[in-house]
Amino acid sequence: MTNRPPAPGGLALVEALVNTLAVETGTDSLGSPDGRAAFGLAEADVPAARELREALRTACLAHAGIQLPGRSTAVLDGLLAGAPLRVAVDAAGAAAVRPVADTLAARVAEAIAAGAADGTWERLKACEAEDCLWAFYDRSPAGRGRWCTMSVCGARAKMRAYRARLAEAPPG
Repeated sequence: MTNRPPAPGGLALVEALVNTLAVETGTDSLGSPDGRAAFGLAEADVPAARELREALRTACLAHAGIQLPGRSTAVLDGLLAGAPLRVAVDAAGAAAVRPVADTLAARVAEAIAAGAADGTWERLKACEAEDCLWAFYDRSPAGRGRWCTMSVCGARAKMRAYRARLAEAPPG
């Protein structure tokens, strides 16, 4: 829950989907009509969208170097296998990858393919704070961002580390 600008291009869709769940509060916007409408989903599509969302979160965590027990990026690979893409060529001869069907998974696959091609996909990460896990686009020069926002999640992590060092330090 940051005030960062959205991820570039189609990755904004991926970021927005991952962020439909506020981990800290448990609020899931896919449970509301407005939340579903933002992604063109019917109520019956929500379970599959939630599965896709959590598989995307796992990939974003992997981009940040975090592997959670019981989670694998193989789930996302399997979900996107059912979202075929094709190469479309326009009148000027420019080529672009496009989904075969207009489903959420196909639009996500299109966004990931474009992000993989231009090197932006790996910069879409999830905050390493366990009570956050918010997706964010890492615009840091070195691409080593760890938290969605330094002023909240980063500050909390640094304060916890500081307190842990104080507790371990010998008295006096």
